[in-house]
Amino acid sequence: MKQLSGLATGLSLSAALSLAAPSIQYQADRRLWVLEGGGVGYVLGINERNQLQHVYWGKAIPDASDWTAVHSLPQWDGVDPSTTNTPEEYPGWGGLRYFTPCLKAVLDGGVRNVVLEYASHEIRGPELTIRLTEPGKRLTVDLSYRISDTGIIRKDATVRNTSSHPVVIESFQSGAWQLPARDGYRLTYLTGRWAEETLLNQMPVHRGSMILESRRGSTSNQATPWFAIDGPRLATEENGEVWFGALGWSGNWKIAVEQTPSYALRVTGGMNDFDFAYTLAPGEQLKTPPYYSGYTDHGFGGASRLLHRFELNEILPRASASRLRPVLYNSWEATHFDVDEPGQTALARKAASIGVERFVMDDGWFGSRDSSRAGLGDWTPSSKKFPNGLKPLIEQVKSLGMDFGLWVEPEMVNPDSNLYRAHPDWVLHFPGTPRSEARNQLVLNMSRPDVKEYVFNQLDKLVSENDIAFLKWDLNRGFGEPGWPDAPNGDQRRVWVQHVRNVYEIIDRLRARHPALEIESCASGGGRVDLGILERVEQVWPSDNTDAFDRLSIQYGFTQAYAPKLMMAWVTDVPTMNQRSTPLEYRFLVAMTGSLGIGSNLLKWSDAEMATATRLVSFYKAIRGTVQHGNLYRLAVPGDGPLTASQYVATDGKQAVLFAFAHTTQYGRAAHSIRFVALDASARYRLRQEGTAIENLPQTLSGAYLMNQGLTLNMPGEYAAAAIVLDRVDQ
Repeated sequence: MKQLSGLATGLSLSAALSLAAPSIQYQADRRLWVLEGGGVGYVLGINERNQLQHVYWGKAIPDASDWTAVHSLPQWDGVDPSTTNTPEEYPGWGGLRYFTPCLKAVLDGGVRNVVLEYASHEIRGPELTIRLTEPGKRLTVDLSYRISDTGIIRKDATVRNTSSHPVVIESFQSGAWQLPARDGYRLTYLTGRWAEETLLNQMPVHRGSMILESRRGSTSNQATPWFAIDGPRLATEENGEVWFGALGWSGNWKIAVEQTPSYALRVTGGMNDFDFAYTLAPGEQLKTPPYYSGYTDHGFGGASRLLHRFELNEILPRASASRLRPVLYNSWEATHFDVDEPGQTALARKAASIGVERFVMDDGWFGSRDSSRAGLGDWTPSSKKFPNGLKPLIEQVKSLGMDFGLWVEPEMVNPDSNLYRAHPDWVLHFPGTPRSEARNQLVLNMSRPDVKEYVFNQLDKLVSENDIAFLKWDLNRGFGEPGWPDAPNGDQRRVWVQHVRNVYEIIDRLRARHPALEIESCASGGGRVDLGILERVEQVWPSDNTDAFDRLSIQYGFTQAYAPKLMMAWVTDVPTMNQRSTPLEYRFLVAMTGSLGIGSNLLKWSDAEMATATRLVSFYKAIRGTVQHGNLYRLAVPGDGPLTASQYVATDGKQAVLFAFAHTTQYGRAAHSIRFVALDASARYRLRQEGTAIENLPQTLSGAYLMNQGLTLNMPGEYAAAAIVLDRVDQ
């Protein structure tokens, strides 16, 4: 996505975020529902076949009388009948339908034909529920819609077995987002691998299907459950139409981007139907994860700002959503498994001296954990390393003015552990087949009630007996041999759903028991980041790769889908995994574009490095409200040129912060011109900088000057970095 050069006029916050009160209207005479919020409209209706049909999704149309009753689309020929061409809102697999269905089921007698028809609806404030049923009355589907003041819509579905026989659900999607028949659509999505997460991809949409998915049991490092669609007039960072969406599910997921033979576009998403089967007993029901989507005509930047605001306002745990993320220190890269009370205390003293607010002890503190080969599952402090338990260390940390956090990996077990020796049947496995280890560990079957209770009780005891403010919850391998030999009624494939739901339940119960507890989601880096886990945690770990230069691209992709506040970014030692060394100031400023953490071995830092860190931590604390709660504008994209730049604007407009990074100087070109955006043209701003990009920095400048003329940054050499802070001067 190329940056549109020359954003000369400021964008007001209302224009950038389009906040407006949501509403839902039902037009009984036309059998239409009109959902509006944040300047976005979403319309659906009931056609002459009594089936729910999608009508419109885009910029709100003020006059609701413009809409007319809906009708199914005509047949093209014998190959593409009306049912294939008509944009059904939530299609079952039945009749003459050849696209990705939202529901596929086996009914009594082996019937696999599910055609859904409208039955009833209910509106409660900003929430609409529409009930569909199949003609035999053997199941119902309740579709739930909720629109927010950002215009972002939440969809989910609940299927209920209303027959007297079991019903097998073979695919059950959260919903489908639909766009009209056009050529020239473009798909934007995020993929990667370990240490290379959330890299941006763009490709034209052609007729056929493109599948984004995870089959690993968690959200995965390989793909992110988020998409954006633009075209046929291609959008830029700040201009053009963009439709975007994200799933709230931390297990196997799938998003199918499908352009039909008639060029209509469907983006169907939900739980992955790979290896999926879920038997519903009579009266039993199953609910999908939520599927969120939004629209903007302010380009990719506008799309991400809407999603960020929605996450901050409506997704994050309410008790902590307004809190600023503390500056964090993590001991992993300093000590690895070699932890003990004296060593951690020494690190804590160093961390406190540079202004750190939260000290986190990572792996190695429990059981027989001297390497990755043993101890997982035994969540009690090592008597060798902590003979008096964790309390003396925690008291030392708190006396230094910091709170205390701890690393855990509750869903995993080492075969060399007391837990596994006592309960070898507690892991995912098929009888008589090998149990594949990865990182010397196996996956606990969290679907089992006894395993769920064990994990909850261990964590609850750990937090109850110690003054722990924070848990770094890790997950370091994907599922394998997903067997559950003693599953109720032999329904082993429920494991894909129940594992995730029980993890959610454990976290929810922990938070209810310990309201002040905060949690980070980590999974070998960014392997569990989605809007489902984000309802339960304060922050996430985007990648194990802490190379500052690599992080510019990883964090650029991450912020397409997730707010900067959620993104933990560490300053670590060099050389990195790439054998690259960057200046300490560069590393700090890259990490400041999210929630700042430090993972270096502070015991090896020089006095000069400690002084630099102290200064930069203090600087971050002065701007973190703007970074964490403000609005992000990407001014220069990693890889598009020698400069990467982003600007954060406080929601009240009183402060803006520019971060600029130049990785190398070529042909003597060290000067970079940059124009600010989203300022008040009539206001004046006091300027200050971290770094020396401008030798004679003006004391104040007008918003009009900064947006139209801009500033010239002089950033010679390799890996130069600077931050420019603008504080609005009240007249």
